[in-house]
Amino acid sequence: MKLSITREALLKPLQLVAGVVERRQTLPILANVLITREGDRVSMTGTDLEVEIVGWVTLDGPGEDGSVTVPARKLVDICRSLPDAALISFSTEDAAATIISGRSRFTLSSLPASEFPSIDDSLGQLEFSGTEGALKQMIDNTAFAMAHQDVRYYLNGMLWEGREGKLRAVATDGHRLAMTTMSMPIGAEQKIQAILPRKAVVELSRMLSGDGEANVVIGTTHIRVVTGEFRFTSKLVDGAYPDYDRVLPRGGKQILIGNREDLRNAFARTAILSNEKYRGVRLMLTADQLRIVANNPVQEEAEEEIAVTYRGDEMEVGFNVGYILDALNVMRGTEARFTLSDANSSALVEDPAAENSLYVIMPMRL
Repeated sequence: MKLSITREALLKPLQLVAGVVERRQTLPILANVLITREGDRVSMTGTDLEVEIVGWVTLDGPGEDGSVTVPARKLVDICRSLPDAALISFSTEDAAATIISGRSRFTLSSLPASEFPSIDDSLGQLEFSGTEGALKQMIDNTAFAMAHQDVRYYLNGMLWEGREGKLRAVATDGHRLAMTTMSMPIGAEQKIQAILPRKAVVELSRMLSGDGEANVVIGTTHIRVVTGEFRFTSKLVDGAYPDYDRVLPRGGKQILIGNREDLRNAFARTAILSNEKYRGVRLMLTADQLRIVANNPVQEEAEEEIAVTYRGDEMEVGFNVGYILDALNVMRGTEARFTLSDANSSALVEDPAAENSLYVIMPMRL
């Protein structure tokens, strides 16, 4: 295989696929990236057997078709170290790949492309297209609530539910829940639930950008997302997601509305002196006023008072301040609405200007 390419053209798809390649692998070839030239297109593939990413770029110059695998991290480091706009010549011979740019020359060991594994997918239950930006926003508005290394493995990921022209993303760790719903061209007769693993969610958020179109195919065991720059395939988590609809608070009559940025800053300041382990803060609600109090085991205390719109009963309730800040940080509107029932019930946090996302936070006993 032979090809000539600029540093920037090679680095962009290479960085896309390198994110999925782990440094420590049980199979040596999984630390490599598969590079294939077919005509005027070069594709690069990385996989960890759970997630597979293929990026591609179109070439202008002549060369020879072929395939080879080389160490992904080393190739990325070489490309990054070269000067901007450098021209790279890439060729393979025997069990090695040679990279030449200017007066620099690198020889990397290679493994046969025929040994590179591919994810055997069975796709086709649900297919639709949407903008990359909409999918990224849906993921970013929800992903923070995923569990991390929970024994309930199905919580270590994100539920995608498609039905009746809507795509819904749900994430929960058992203490809080985030849900975002987007309009997508999904038929009324189509309905599917798929749990994306954490790594797939993180990689998709990293790769999606702009207003380009993304084609999504969800099957029983895999999900595939294809854009103009990459093809992403991931195994799905085999399990049943809990009935999230049952935990959504209903009928709350105590409504607090405040400036989102003011609330975020006040919670961030009180968080400084909260208990480092439990992160609890107390919310004391009176007419048009919110008082936030935090203290810790060494008798330090922080207190904030902030003007809000509140006409409900006087109330005191405790929450994990980190969970509140996570929700406020992803909201984009100027206001935030908290809907409460009593001191022992979950809070529903919403952006009044964007009804497509909501956040549920369990109370704490302080």
